[in-house]
Amino acid sequence: MRSKFIDGLRTVQSKYDAFFIDLWGVVHNGVHLYEEAINVLENLNKLNKRFVLMSNAPRPSKSVKKYLINLKMKKVFLKNIFTSGEAALQTLKDNIYGEKFFHLGPNRDKDLTKGFEKNQTSLDKCDFILCTGLFEDKENSLVYYKDLLKKYTNLKMLCTNPDLIVHRGSKTEYCAGSIASIFEKLGGKVVYFGKPYPEIYNFCIKKKENILVIGDNIRTDIKGANQMNLDSLFITGGIHKKEFINLPDGDHDKVLSKYKTKTNFYQNELIW
Repeated sequence: MRSKFIDGLRTVQSKYDAFFIDLWGVVHNGVHLYEEAINVLENLNKLNKRFVLMSNAPRPSKSVKKYLINLKMKKVFLKNIFTSGEAALQTLKDNIYGEKFFHLGPNRDKDLTKGFEKNQTSLDKCDFILCTGLFEDKENSLVYYKDLLKKYTNLKMLCTNPDLIVHRGSKTEYCAGSIASIFEKLGGKVVYFGKPYPEIYNFCIKKKENILVIGDNIRTDIKGANQMNLDSLFITGGIHKKEFINLPDGDHDKVLSKYKTKTNFYQNELIW
């Protein structure tokens, strides 16, 4: 299959009943909303097209909803939000991997463990590691986490955000996926929640819908679409933008093939 550039989602939207749209890198950059992407949501809403704002955020869906409202997103667009954190939350409720956990991540992710404070303990006493990201005072040193975790590879790690990095404005930040990758290299086992893993899609899919997945991350958004046999639109100006700068149109598929993925459509940014 050879992919093609489209100058607007309007040119292909009639083929689809539903749209699974990534948030960070497609709709916002952690600091402000993208005007063109919001215009897309406006038009999909007018056409009564179902869309799910799907995120690898390590927080409950309601927390991401509040975050988007703070970025001035209209509430009418927030009917369907689903996060990797929400999927992980179901596991905590059911004690699938045990009762006691060590929370590896920043304080801003405490929403995920709210109500489970009595289950939180140290690395030496826990049943599993709940990884939502990096500690605030250790955001730039991956070596720290290698040293921290090397004695605990007998434990399972639950990774609530498979992304490796994210761009917050012009700043690059490590995500929980980077810690999980280190843990696996040490010999530990990781259970992932979020894209590209099937559970997050299965929560959102309705029967007999033609779905278009829209995202800027090849490893999560596009790989996930491929694994679920869903069509996809890849946004080249997001997290992989350095790989696509000044690249001739015919070479874009070659970049995706390096990741053993493919897409149906390309756009530099999400535009109607």
